[in-house]
Amino acid sequence: MDLQKLQRMQNASRAGGKNAPRRKQVRKPRSEADDQKIQAALKKINVQHVQGIDEVNMFKEDGNVIHFPKPIVHSAAPANTTAIYGRAQEKELTELVPGILPQLGADSLANLRRLAEQYQQMTQQQQQAALNKAKEQDNGDDDVPDLVENFEDSTNAESKQVD
Repeated sequence: MDLQKLQRMQNASRAGGKNAPRRKQVRKPRSEADDQKIQAALKKINVQHVQGIDEVNMFKEDGNVIHFPKPIVHSAAPANTTAIYGRAQEKELTELVPGILPQLGADSLANLRRLAEQYQQMTQQQQQAALNKAKEQDNGDDDVPDLVENFEDSTNAESKQVD
């Protein structure tokens, strides 16, 4: 690029006089525009604000839970659509179990039992792997021969022979 052309472009971008600082463009994050688009789409399907929801938990396949402590929930039943706004936290299922047991239905309890069984199997496999690793490390001491004879007896016999 030509140096003179670059200087002309630089001077053209100044807001004030010759020694004035460059003008700064303020850019808004794109997430606000995305949120506005989403809200406009939700408004088209006539979502309504749902009152009285204190927390939302979404269960994942790996046993973790996406937890919204104080969500804003909008729902449209005819469109089978629900929108949840708020700060999401990813937690383990074991952290939330005492508080969510009264909220679970029959299907969810069956899934919770299945997840608990998977968790137990996973911990048992980890414990078994740790035991196998410890056994392998113990078996590494086979290079040193076992003590089979009494050395005190042999030293006593040698001292008698020397006398």
